[in-house]
Amino acid sequence: MSGPSALLFDLDGTLVDTAPDLGGAANRIRRDEGLAPLPLDELRPYASQGARGLLRKALGLQTDDARYAELRQRFLDYYREDISLQSQLFAGFEPLLSAFETHGRCWGVVTNKPTDLAEPLMRALGLADRAACLVGGDSAAKPKPAPDPLLMACRQIGREPADCLYVGDDRRDIEAAQSCKMPVIAALWGYHEAEEDPYSWGADGTAASPAQLMAWLEENPDTFAAPV
Repeated sequence: MSGPSALLFDLDGTLVDTAPDLGGAANRIRRDEGLAPLPLDELRPYASQGARGLLRKALGLQTDDARYAELRQRFLDYYREDISLQSQLFAGFEPLLSAFETHGRCWGVVTNKPTDLAEPLMRALGLADRAACLVGGDSAAKPKPAPDPLLMACRQIGREPADCLYVGDDRRDIEAAQSCKMPVIAALWGYHEAEEDPYSWGADGTAASPAQLMAWLEENPDTFAAPV
């Protein structure tokens, strides 16, 4: 098996499709406010931005709004109640993760999602004991796009950035990886607003599915140092 000795993933919109449960929390807020629920397809592009993006889409709420803190907390409470109701690995990831594990390589998660939400989600999906690391948005000194979370993950798994591959669906993911000279793939299956162009982010490659990610790994073994 060619490629990196470790795979690191963003969580929401990259490894796990969390949009149904995040969108459900946003629609519960809308119902509280006397508004009809929005279709999931309208909420999905904002899911990577968490409460900030979903409240902006659901209510037109900005972070400086007087009610933002109250509604953000209510959104998080609703989301925590149903954190794994419909969330699941994106199709095609289980064979990829299993192949890495079979070949003695490791994988982990580096997300801006708060740890107290990321950990129960990983446990509920049966991923917590398989992941070599879980670095949340409040784990390092600064969240992505700063390189701190990725560097923390490298220390935890005993790898150099150049020996890893990071996969993410947001420009912040690409910038964080580039800042610590870690190869990075833009996940085209993730959550993108219509005006965003993942091809312009300067990633080392793009993939439209986990299967394409595996194909990219097989086609670009020289991107990485020899596996350990």
